[in-house]
Amino acid sequence: MNPRDEILARVRTALPPAVALPEMPAFARGDLGRLAPFEAFAAALQRMGGKVAEPVAPGEFERWLRGCFPDAKVVCSAVPEVAGNRALDALRHPRELEDVDVGVVRAAFGVAETGSVLLTEAELKVEAIGFLPQHLVVLLDPARIVATLHDGYRAAAFARARYAIFMTGPSATADIEG
Repeated sequence: MNPRDEILARVRTALPPAVALPEMPAFARGDLGRLAPFEAFAAALQRMGGKVAEPVAPGEFERWLRGCFPDAKVVCSAVPEVAGNRALDALRHPRELEDVDVGVVRAAFGVAETGSVLLTEAELKVEAIGFLPQHLVVLLDPARIVATLHDGYRAAAFARARYAIFMTGPSATADIEG
């Protein structure tokens, strides 16, 4: 056994026993009850500087994307609906995403309270795709919107993620919430 593995083995044997997390209380939802989840999400996202697009017909997404970002030279996608011209599978290092004009990802869920989306390693494939592209297009199923961040913390997608970020709006606000 090499020294590294020996040290890690000793650390593993000395770990304290696991302790269950405390029960998270249910917090008041304020004004959220007046709006449908999608409308509350869209309003919060727009307040934070993000944009909500109308649903696109199946098979029309790539044309919609080219219409929204006509000058984009490099498009990288983590979703099967968009091929893009930079394959995530071909990357040797995340820094190879530094020149991406448009990144396309799918959110695990959205949060109506803040207009945030949860992005995990499962959706991103390469975490840097959530941050390095000039523009990020996030696909979100409106049925997957939870009311509050507290509800998001209870969601299975958050609990099972090794890497997770609640992202809201353009970079400045996304960095704060991350």
